[in-house]
Amino acid sequence: MLLIFISVSFALSKEPAVTAGWLEKNINNPNVVIVDVRKVEEYKAGHIPNSVNVFYGSWAISKGGMRNELPAMDDLFDLIGSSGITPETHVVVVGKTDTPPDKFDMTRVVWTLKYAGVKNVSMLDGGYNKWVAEKKAISTEQVKPKSKTYKGEINKNLIVDKNYVMSRIDKAVLVDVREPDFFQGKKKLDFVAKPGRIKNAVNLPNSLAFNQDSTLKTKEELEKAATSVIGTDRTKEIITYCDTGKTCTAWAIILSDILGYKDVKIYDGSTEEWTKDPAAPWEQ
Repeated sequence: MLLIFISVSFALSKEPAVTAGWLEKNINNPNVVIVDVRKVEEYKAGHIPNSVNVFYGSWAISKGGMRNELPAMDDLFDLIGSSGITPETHVVVVGKTDTPPDKFDMTRVVWTLKYAGVKNVSMLDGGYNKWVAEKKAISTEQVKPKSKTYKGEINKNLIVDKNYVMSRIDKAVLVDVREPDFFQGKKKLDFVAKPGRIKNAVNLPNSLAFNQDSTLKTKEELEKAATSVIGTDRTKEIITYCDTGKTCTAWAIILSDILGYKDVKIYDGSTEEWTKDPAAPWEQ
């Protein structure tokens, strides 16, 4: 698990993942907003005290026949403000980890908030499940956020489209985070038009990033996995992708915020969009 050390309870963490112990000590910190992205009924059944509920589907919508797309900027800013978040807020995103894909609700929302200009965003390492496993306090009291007007500065460098990837296909490092059978074209999801991978991509599976309890592996383990595929040059441009632009946010966060790669982007449309275009370079 990623270890986080603090000297005082109300010191804000700069880590992309905070422990249940850190969050417990900062649960009443006025500068921290805890955002629970689980379904409303799950939140009502029990949640971390002082957390607000903003369902994942509000952050990543279906648009143009594709999944996990950004809302319109006005809608996204309204959503962030109505959650009680300012650009200076430390946001901790909480989701469940019941199934392997569930934890990526947290990473996608973290990346979306970073894209929208929130400077300090973390996920709860191991999610709500870890909180419960450590027998931390649970509340059923619904928290109404203090709505604010959000005015953030979009970081357009974090999320790119198909045309951009096309223009960088021979220059950037394209990182496919799907499992090897999908990367190698042995398997595919139903909504992806054909098996295989984007031309020139390398494979860095998400399974290499997490422990069985959905906590992040140690920095040393993450660095070993990443550098064996990407190399040690922290200045190179990296574009991660998956099938819908959701699960690729995990390695994007790790590479940029833990391992110090300076230029990390995600391709939002990923293979769902790429494989619909017969002109898009593809390998199998």
